[in-house]
Amino acid sequence: MDKLADTENEGAESIPEPKLISEEEIQEILARQDGRKVTPFEATKLEKEAKKNWDLFYKRNETRFFKDRHWTLQEFEEVSNTSNPVLLEVGCGCGNFIFPMLEEVPGLKVLACDFSPRAVEFVKSHENYDETRIRAFVCDITAKDCFSPLEELAFCKEKVKEKTEENGVDVHYNAADFLSMIFVLSSISPGQKHRDAIENISKAVKPGGVVFFRDYGRHDMAQLRFKGGKKIDENFYARRDGTRAYYFTPEEVISLFENVGLAPLSCDFVHRRTVNVKEGINVERTFVQGKFIKKSV
Repeated sequence: MDKLADTENEGAESIPEPKLISEEEIQEILARQDGRKVTPFEATKLEKEAKKNWDLFYKRNETRFFKDRHWTLQEFEEVSNTSNPVLLEVGCGCGNFIFPMLEEVPGLKVLACDFSPRAVEFVKSHENYDETRIRAFVCDITAKDCFSPLEELAFCKEKVKEKTEENGVDVHYNAADFLSMIFVLSSISPGQKHRDAIENISKAVKPGGVVFFRDYGRHDMAQLRFKGGKKIDENFYARRDGTRAYYFTPEEVISLFENVGLAPLSCDFVHRRTVNVKEGINVERTFVQGKFIKKSV
């Protein structure tokens, strides 16, 4: 698991020299990774055990691994500019995004879901968990009808009444004004499962609603740190704990979203320097960040 994603600017003295890496070095690293890949048997096992591995991750780390994400409101200011918004966060983890947001946005109500039952329990046991403002539930966002629980959650029932159906099959729940997907899609197998996840989230957002996306970018330092035997597929890797990570370009993210009627308002690489004096780290991180709006059905 890449803890550096949330540890920017740790320490203020004796900052180490930045670690720079050339395009030639990047290609050499990628070639070495190609030399020994995860076997098909191991890849299948990782897919089957994805839920178990995330649950074990939260069992080991509990709520200590990620820091609260106070930066998100600055990046996604639309939430604070909307009256009584409903936000759906997919991949809520222990609530490091939603609880700071609830503190800062009066009137905000949150629907929070995660693949890991243990993570959802951590959200529900948080001292600021209030069922009048937040409801958490377990959800595999790649599964068909994964958001059907939205019909039973009290404070979005009125919105769900406005749901629409296409061809009598595809239900658009129209439950959320906003949806956040932060460091989530990367943990899912690329290809069909990425497409299924994005199609599902598009059905949970109302027409005119906005999706906030942030995830790992292609050739991020975390990708280049993987050794041999960890690469599953192109730009897709297994961590030591069995969780997985994919590294995106803005173009492929835009394509995924546009295919289900989510138009880009913005989507690009963002770079953040991570400094940790104690560990002698000074590296540039690469992420993809975007905002997408749901077109009218």
